[in-house]
Amino acid sequence: MTAPTGRRTVHVEPCMGTVFSIDVRDPGNWAGAVADVVGWLHRVDRTFSTYRPDSDVSRLHRREIRLGDADPLVAEVLDRCADLELATGGHFSARPDGRIDPTGLVKGWAVEAASRRLRAHGSANHAVNGGGDVQLAGGPEPGREWTVGIADPHRAGRILTTVRGRDLAVATSGTAERGAHVLDPFTGRPIDHLASATVTGPALSTVDAYATAAFVLGPAALPWIDGIPGYAALLVEPDGSRLASAAWPG
Repeated sequence: MTAPTGRRTVHVEPCMGTVFSIDVRDPGNWAGAVADVVGWLHRVDRTFSTYRPDSDVSRLHRREIRLGDADPLVAEVLDRCADLELATGGHFSARPDGRIDPTGLVKGWAVEAASRRLRAHGSANHAVNGGGDVQLAGGPEPGREWTVGIADPHRAGRILTTVRGRDLAVATSGTAERGAHVLDPFTGRPIDHLASATVTGPALSTVDAYATAAFVLGPAALPWIDGIPGYAALLVEPDGSRLASAAWPG
């Protein structure tokens, strides 16, 4: 459903087992741009879903096709996953249980690309949110920053804290939406030493992968994030305690 109201156009789309929202804060008719983004998100789902037996990733896992036969996006994403695996010391992986599973990157990568598509259509001010992972462009209105709520992993539907910014990406990895689903790439076991890890930075594909790596690393993620300019992290422990990197606002 697309709802234009003055300077704001909002669309909500179920996809990838979650809900995406597209919020454009520029005046004008954005129906065509929104339709382009929606088509893109569903193409990503058809290509990468590990739940759809007809997706390219599922068919690759069953060895029904080779990488060269798949949508070229698959090779692009797997190359990016390999780069991020090196950057995170293996704490982010597209093969956490031995099978091809780039879902730790795909949603953030798709949302970041959706934002680029909106920019190509002329939007300088928008937010694209995929299940709580957000890519922000510009601001919601002149002179204001976007405000993003961080989900409380211990209380469903509650906001733990907020972050503000322009041209910012925010991603959270943890148990709030899907339970204990993140596997330790080194042991193959679900992570239980944190409740959530939120990372902020400029680009959601990287931020999303870093949030997954931070969730796997636990408290050791903070000095690692502190060494990467432009990124910050907030960790929530199982008992509700919070640990923040030096650059985390507040």
